[in-house]
Amino acid sequence: MTLEKENFKDQGFRILSTVIDPELGVDLVGLGLIYDVEVDETGLCTVTMTLTTMGCPLTDLLNNAISDALMAADEVKQVKINLVWEPVWTIDKMSREARVKLGVFY
Repeated sequence: MTLEKENFKDQGFRILSTVIDPELGVDLVGLGLIYDVEVDETGLCTVTMTLTTMGCPLTDLLNNAISDALMAADEVKQVKINLVWEPVWTIDKMSREARVKLGVFY
């Protein structure tokens, strides 16, 4: 898969929309967990993200799935996960489709 660097953010989000949270059955982008995706000239792809809770037992599994998905892009040589807690994740960050799938109505 070849991605132009100037379009990498959009395509990176598209790639990460294939990574499913195994507990919730919804993709990480739809859950609103992915805040940013960037690739530099050396091929280092940095993903800024959060989790629904601190101490999530699936952190390693999700990190591996994110790395595997992004490494399929020709420009990506290495993936770095930048796990942040600000801004705090809330259900407001979820897409409409994710809220419907999880039965979250408000």
